[in-house]
Amino acid sequence: MPPPLPFDAQLAVFSRLREANPHPATELQYRDAFTLLVAVALSAQATDASVNKATPALFAAAPTPAAMVALGLEGITAHIRSIGLYRQKARNVLALSQRLIDVFGGAVPSSRAALMTLPGVGRKTANVVLNNVWRIPAQAVDTHIFRVGNRTRIAPGRDEAEVERAIEDNVPAAFQQEAHNWLILHGRHICQARRPRCPICPIRELCPHEPKTVDP
Repeated sequence: MPPPLPFDAQLAVFSRLREANPHPATELQYRDAFTLLVAVALSAQATDASVNKATPALFAAAPTPAAMVALGLEGITAHIRSIGLYRQKARNVLALSQRLIDVFGGAVPSSRAALMTLPGVGRKTANVVLNNVWRIPAQAVDTHIFRVGNRTRIAPGRDEAEVERAIEDNVPAAFQQEAHNWLILHGRHICQARRPRCPICPIRELCPHEPKTVDP
């Protein structure tokens, strides 16, 4: 496993990412902690675009855990049929909504451990909610961040847990809060899996990955 970029290189990398996008944000559409929680749960093995097409009507019909439970399994399923694995996801959304009512008074809890007791909510989903709602510098490592972390050596690791720890250990503190969104957006739109868009990459000169592509 190659070592992570040294501190001065990390500073330079994230300074450029911040300059290119001063206020990074999740591309999932949401209103509050509950709707973000549901949107992230629905986004597993699906694109944010597909989730964003389905959730406006779902959230209009069921903006709260109580309303989601009242909508019921068939109602939830009808709204998210276009999303991959929609049957299991509908069951999870119904179950997590009921648990929010039964255990947390209808509110979304603000700790990773509590979030992970909800059906269909793993560490990655919990970290997205913690980062975007409560502004905790939690790092939700998906396939994009795993790829970028290793390809650029910002945060190398053999699995998602190692990459998460490498971000926490190596990214300078001033950039920790936004690191998740910068890296995921960079992976989706520039440092793509099959052919990274090196000519338009803001950190091209700082990235050790070779060979660089020559067209955007």
